[in-house]
Amino acid sequence: MYPDAKTELFEENVKLKYQLFNSIFITLPFSTIDNTGTLLPLFNEMCHEGYGKNKSPQEIFDTFSATYLAGSSEKEKIDIMFRFIQYVERQVVLFDAIEDAAFTQLNNLGGHGSLEETRDRAESSSLATELQGFLQNFRIRTVLTAHPTQFYPGSVLGIITDLTAAIKENNLGEIKTLLSQLGKTSFIKKKKPTPFDEAISLLWYLENVFYNVSGAISGYIQQYIYNNGTPQQPVLSLGFWPGGDRDGNPYVTSEITARVASRLRTSILKCYYNDIRRLKRKLTFEGVEILVAGLEHKLYRSVFYSEGEIYISLPELKQSLYEIRQLIINKHQSLYLDEVNELINKVNLFGFYFASLDIRQNSSIHTSVFGRIMEKIAKSDYRHKGYNNMSEANKIIHLDTLHHVVNPDDFDDEEVRSTLSSIAVMRQVQENNGEEGCNRYIVSNTGSALDILQLLAMLKMTGWENPPVDLIPLFETVEDLKESAAIMQKLYTNKKYSLHLEQRGNRQTIMLGFSDGTKDGGYLMANWSIYKAKEQLTALSRQYGIKVLFFDGRGGPPARGGGKTHKFYASQGPTIENNEIQITIQGQTISSNFGTPDTCRFNLENLLSAGITNGVFNKNKEQLTLRQRQLLERLAVLSYQKYTDFKNHPKFVPYLEKMSTLNYYARTNIGSRPAKRGVSKQLDFNDLRAIPFVGSWSQLKQNVPGFFGFGHALATFEKEDRWEEVKALYDESLFFRTLAENSMMSLSKSFFPLTAYMKDDEEFGSFWDLIFNEYKETRRLLLKLSGYTELMQNYPDGYASIKMREHIVLPLLTIQQYALHKIRLIRKCSYNDELLEVYEKIVIRSLFGNINASRNSA
Repeated sequence: MYPDAKTELFEENVKLKYQLFNSIFITLPFSTIDNTGTLLPLFNEMCHEGYGKNKSPQEIFDTFSATYLAGSSEKEKIDIMFRFIQYVERQVVLFDAIEDAAFTQLNNLGGHGSLEETRDRAESSSLATELQGFLQNFRIRTVLTAHPTQFYPGSVLGIITDLTAAIKENNLGEIKTLLSQLGKTSFIKKKKPTPFDEAISLLWYLENVFYNVSGAISGYIQQYIYNNGTPQQPVLSLGFWPGGDRDGNPYVTSEITARVASRLRTSILKCYYNDIRRLKRKLTFEGVEILVAGLEHKLYRSVFYSEGEIYISLPELKQSLYEIRQLIINKHQSLYLDEVNELINKVNLFGFYFASLDIRQNSSIHTSVFGRIMEKIAKSDYRHKGYNNMSEANKIIHLDTLHHVVNPDDFDDEEVRSTLSSIAVMRQVQENNGEEGCNRYIVSNTGSALDILQLLAMLKMTGWENPPVDLIPLFETVEDLKESAAIMQKLYTNKKYSLHLEQRGNRQTIMLGFSDGTKDGGYLMANWSIYKAKEQLTALSRQYGIKVLFFDGRGGPPARGGGKTHKFYASQGPTIENNEIQITIQGQTISSNFGTPDTCRFNLENLLSAGITNGVFNKNKEQLTLRQRQLLERLAVLSYQKYTDFKNHPKFVPYLEKMSTLNYYARTNIGSRPAKRGVSKQLDFNDLRAIPFVGSWSQLKQNVPGFFGFGHALATFEKEDRWEEVKALYDESLFFRTLAENSMMSLSKSFFPLTAYMKDDEEFGSFWDLIFNEYKETRRLLLKLSGYTELMQNYPDGYASIKMREHIVLPLLTIQQYALHKIRLIRKCSYNDELLEVYEKIVIRSLFGNINASRNSA
């Protein structure tokens, strides 16, 4: 399809519909918002005209007030700002629903990247058998996290779902009713959600989207790729972090973990029960009917008449389904066989756990906890005295002498009790939900082999002799990524860990953090460092006979590893192990990329296709040449130096604190986690979480983490008269081209006229210029590199979506900057604390719509 055709489809199915339904919404008679619907379009137009004339947000709002709010008090002006925010965030919901409804018109679900296209390609290339073999050992794992990058409460998500369905059916009466409901539904969460609340929110997606889509994909693979045969393992699996992710979240307790695991089991049993009920209406055959009725009864009791008891085991459920299938084949002409097979596939996919509940904790917590455990052990066994003062090498040797059993109740220290209890609850979950219910423990900020070996020792100290748990190091910073291979070599050559790996099938999962990697090293260096680390870890693991699996911690925007994710995986060559694609999906990425059956299937199939492309169609593809590596290395180093100097600028942290919304993220009640890891009031860059860091740049419409340093690196090659080398790299390397295209997405979502007034600020003017100049240089050179005249020229519908969303939220952003300016004035002059609180509320409220509008960053 030509770009113009995609743009026309977008205009017809999204833009025009939005204009129509927004005109209905904006004229609805809401008693509490008076003439807001009339004034907002006028303010929006004034914003666009004002920025075109280099006016500041203050000048724009003051001009609007003088023109349309003459004689109004400050309180009345504040009221209209709040009402504008309310309207804009609802307009974003409307646009979300329209885009979701148009997804099948804008995307070919059977086209490039789909399983249908992949199967046809394999058959036409005589690779059908090879495709079957590849899928016997490959799968994708999507891990849902509760990271707070979307602000919609559950009630609003429900309206989006219903509105999407009504728009698909062109049901104008229902659309109008839902828009009225939307206008009267609160977007505010009066209190922070608990980790259990977050789990319940994400369970909706498991039950209503992933369950059926995963079953349908598995059924397609079984029927059309294996010709009704059965693969050795499911090609899909799900992971789950709410209730298990303890890193920096003191509200995740063992009790919460147990409750979430129990709810996951109840949810999957309820899904099976609903499927069995539907099958009961069809499987009315002799010998089959009684088996179905028996399953229905036992599942019903387990879901609705149970306080934790299960009245059917997983083997019993499987056995009954296999008997039903055999009877249908042998005696009933295979009637409804596909439906039975799909349910069997779901049971094989999800067991009694639905999604594996991952446990995660920071290495610094483990180090502290283990030290206190050793101090207590040393009081009764002098041989372990002085452990905490040993070198890392001696500590590793000393761990071999440990044969002690500890109990959480032996300790008064809450952090020790909590850490040991989290291990105990893993055993409990495995007993109730099966081993896969909770068999992964992730150690974030892994900086040494000792971080993993001490965890293994703690697992054994709790009486778990051969713990059925995968220990997963998470490497995040540029320095940790550089050391990752050396750390893993120490683990692979450690006798105790080697034995543990052998018991785990010689499979090692390694997690790599894009978000914190970018925060630490800048966009280009983070991505290149992860690529190199994967290559080194692949070579090392192959050397030791270990099957390595890479788990990527990704967010939505390119600055956090998002963007065109499937292209990133398709660009990895044979030097990077391709056994699984494991990724985190979070916040707006869940709702935008996996929130409906169509989007979920499209994106899951694209991930599968990316793995298949590498493992089947391009498995003999030439890897990066030495020359290309040298170019990438130099570009990354140049970018890293520029970003590091920027990060170390004396105005860097003060700029975020005083000029951005950073300090307001913690007050939004959108997630259970604190906004930073440390407890000190002083802002420490290293404690700052990636989400508020990236989000704050996004609110400024500067998107620094997605481009800063890239332009400098390209400009250096241009000055050295080596531009053709970079151009050749872009043309020949899908990996580099994908990075460039994703950076273009970050640039396209930047809007510097919003903050151009800062260039005249006495304290931060030159710092703003520094950012803006790098933006202009990066934009210029990426356009030159791609040959485009506009950013994202090869994704015209995506670009059109971004521009529409930016148009919708511009009034909100203007109000946010106006309020931030007022806050700075009030603080500078030390007057009217009551007014300060009001403007701070405006800033907090304005965060919501802007982040939600960025869902297409994923």
